[in-house]
Amino acid sequence: MVEELVAAGVSVVSVGIVYAMAGARVVKQYERGVVLRLGRLRSDVRGPGFTMVVPFVDKLRKVNMQIVTMPVPAQDGITRDNVTVRVDAVIYFKVVDAADAVIQVEDYQFAVSQMAQTSLRSIIGKSDLDDLLSNREKLNQGLELMIDSPAMGWGVQIDRVEIKDVSLPETMKRSMARQAEADRERRARVINADAELQASKKLAEAAGVMSEQPAALQLRLLQTVVAVAAEKNSTLVLPFPVELLRFLERAQQPAAPAPEQARPSTAQPVRESVEQPVEQSVGESVEQSVGESVEQSVQEQPSSLAPPLGSDSEGSKTRQD
Repeated sequence: MVEELVAAGVSVVSVGIVYAMAGARVVKQYERGVVLRLGRLRSDVRGPGFTMVVPFVDKLRKVNMQIVTMPVPAQDGITRDNVTVRVDAVIYFKVVDAADAVIQVEDYQFAVSQMAQTSLRSIIGKSDLDDLLSNREKLNQGLELMIDSPAMGWGVQIDRVEIKDVSLPETMKRSMARQAEADRERRARVINADAELQASKKLAEAAGVMSEQPAALQLRLLQTVVAVAAEKNSTLVLPFPVELLRFLERAQQPAAPAPEQARPSTAQPVRESVEQPVEQSVGESVEQSVGESVEQSVQEQPSSLAPPLGSDSEGSKTRQD
């Protein structure tokens, strides 16, 4: 009889140990346990550590509370400016309410993935290509808000959304490359023109300083000769200063007379002294030419100018008679 009681006690203890072991659960630090008793949600969410549930009555579901990194598959879309692109992204989220993540949605990870793909397509259609390439911060914020709104009811919080890559067609890439080259060439020309303007101003200032000190031009000439000779060339290029040619040209030109307005008092006497000899010389030449012509005519026709001798004697005789 005693042996039967001992055996029964041992069997009960063994069953109790097995039952206790069947209800023992361990929840990790980054997990939370949601207990469903006969399909009904228990209000208390089990924290990390050792916990007990009723075997065959309670069902414990562990929910990971860590931040989940989920890649969003690449989505093909057409931007607002009618450019076909292929965009992929990555989403970071975590569960903030374990009970809602278990009760409100069947599979919260799959739901978040589908919502991210739909939101990504929507944000592509609402944006321009320039925004996708250069203004990603704003698009990331808008995408985060679009996903986070329905996810809050699932006990999920969207931590961050990032657009990883934007794939463009080859034709669009070539067009953008040509645009970038043209823009860089324009900036290079503007910078070159600005440099020329600054250099011309500096050269003008240097020319002004050298004009005040002629020796500076000679020193600059010697510096140029030294710079050319430093290359160890067999031919030496010696520049000839243009100012020297101008000096020689000015030296060969006669001194210009002073203008009439500068010396009004001396202009009239000089004009009169010049006009009188000119008039005298002109008169003398005219008189000399007239005299010569008269003498020549007299010599050529003497008979026409002198009366005949016979006529004079006969006239005198008739007068005497």
